[in-house]
Amino acid sequence: MNRYPLWKYILILVAVLLGLLYTAPNYFVDSPALHITTDKATVRVNSDTVTQVADALKRDGVPADQVTLEGAGDSSAVRARFATTDAQFKAKLALERDLNRDHSDPDYTVSVDLVKNTPMWMQKLRALPMNLGLDLRGGVHFLLQVNAKEVQETSIKGILGAVRTQLRDKNVRHAGIDRVGNRVDINFRDADTRTQARNVLASQNPDLAFADAADGTDLKLVVTLKPEALQRAVEEGVKQNISTLSKRINALGVSEPVIQQQGRDRIIVQLPGVQDVARAKDIIGRTATLEFRVTDDTVVPGTELSAAIPLNSELFTQGRDVPVVVSKDAVVTGKSIISATAGFDQNQRPAVNIELNAEGGRKMRAMTRERVGKRMATLLKEKGKYNVLQVATIQGEFGANFQTTGMRSPQDAAELALLLRSGALSAPMEFVEERVVGPQLGAENISKGLHSTLWGFVAIAIFMIVYYQLFGFFSVIALACNLLFLLALLSTLQATLTLPGIAAIALALGMAIDANVLINERIREELRAGNTPQAAISAGFKHAWATILDSNVTTLIVGLALLVFGSGAVRGFAVVHCLGILTSMFSAVFLSRGVVNLWYGRKKKLGKIAIGTVWTPGMTGGATKRAVKE
Repeated sequence: MNRYPLWKYILILVAVLLGLLYTAPNYFVDSPALHITTDKATVRVNSDTVTQVADALKRDGVPADQVTLEGAGDSSAVRARFATTDAQFKAKLALERDLNRDHSDPDYTVSVDLVKNTPMWMQKLRALPMNLGLDLRGGVHFLLQVNAKEVQETSIKGILGAVRTQLRDKNVRHAGIDRVGNRVDINFRDADTRTQARNVLASQNPDLAFADAADGTDLKLVVTLKPEALQRAVEEGVKQNISTLSKRINALGVSEPVIQQQGRDRIIVQLPGVQDVARAKDIIGRTATLEFRVTDDTVVPGTELSAAIPLNSELFTQGRDVPVVVSKDAVVTGKSIISATAGFDQNQRPAVNIELNAEGGRKMRAMTRERVGKRMATLLKEKGKYNVLQVATIQGEFGANFQTTGMRSPQDAAELALLLRSGALSAPMEFVEERVVGPQLGAENISKGLHSTLWGFVAIAIFMIVYYQLFGFFSVIALACNLLFLLALLSTLQATLTLPGIAAIALALGMAIDANVLINERIREELRAGNTPQAAISAGFKHAWATILDSNVTTLIVGLALLVFGSGAVRGFAVVHCLGILTSMFSAVFLSRGVVNLWYGRKKKLGKIAIGTVWTPGMTGGATKRAVKE
């Protein structure tokens, strides 16, 4: 009656062993480390950087326990681990001195960090420690908002240029184009031409709204951006900015950043472990723009030609194919790039395939039509400085889709494609909130959270064992396993644990023991009704299951609502809460019965069970438990 088949015991044993394995990484202490990255788009971190770091540390007499390359592509970083914090800070000074040629404009960023000493064999099994939120580890919190006015301003400028180009391409004559606030006014001499212009512009610009107006004898066509188009531009800007911010924050050496959208136009950025707010704001708000410019072939650059450069041109000396003189006017900027992928041309030479939007394609076609055989430069502007990425010769007229060659290797082509795809924040943002949590406060929060959970567990264990005796001990075993499973799940999912998350763990313990209370009381009722101990155990678990399921499902619905509609700390609480409900249902019913069956199920003639006092009508106060004979 109360026997589990072997496979169920094996399942429980495997679950406990996996719980121990995936909880274990949280008990390894942190190790001092340095995080070496670059915030320059033209400098790469790769295996050569690892060798460079190791050689620099060896040369300066600062031994490192381990120097490894982490991440891939633009998120690559070098991590150096040390035995003591003294060695960590000595190595930081040495690397900042040896790795950077120009200390006023460093190539590499060396950040102080703490990393878990999780054994490599655990890491291969994806057994990793939980991430800690700001309130437990300390760090900075930013709330950024996309500036809708700036987005609209940029869009109106784009509309102004697009209207001029499209009407000129279709040979539609007008009497002047003016910008008035957030609209563009186009003047015409007659109604037929205005109608023709409306048809041309409407066919190519579905996001624009048109209205007729008059100013004396002149007829006007008023062009505005549709509200839904502006909102869509803001939302798309938020999504693209999140992607760009993820790449930038890697330069801060933050191992568990939180970057997520809040509402329609806001972004939350949380950087655990970072205390330098000024530098974090500089990295997050940094602007980087790409420009395609034509070269000024009337000037041959030289060391003494800076005074001879025309007024509308400028000389660049940083980057590839320099020095070079280019026009100050950009043909196309990085905002017009839809995609850029590395590949090969028809001669199997490294190349980059670039796709522009419609407006960028029109501008590029008009420029290349007149400059076949001449050169065009690709520039990256970062921190107010320009760097020449490439100077290529225009082989023929092209528009929205074209291919650029001249790279020395496929790696160079891949890097250029990456730079073309990213760089600038697609929509301007402003900081609307910032706060700093010190590491000491985080450590205090961890201590208080752990102590509250531990003493809560001890209090529950004492009560259950005193009140339900051996069955109370079984319940405590199930409760301990429930806590083990919950921590293992959080570690496996790489969830970020916050102070509300610790509160949810404590709540999960209370809810899990509540299920065991229901089971134990139900067994008592069966004994009170005169059932044998074996029958009481079987009926108690069977009848309590429906109540446990109903109560947990209703609570799970509330947890899912918090998860879907909440944000920030509320979502953190909801994640732990929902996982705690699932683990409690497994441990309080399945695992708890497994322990009971293992202890009592092997006894064919069971005379009594230790479940505390089974009160029956007429019992004297001296009775402590009821002995039920079969």
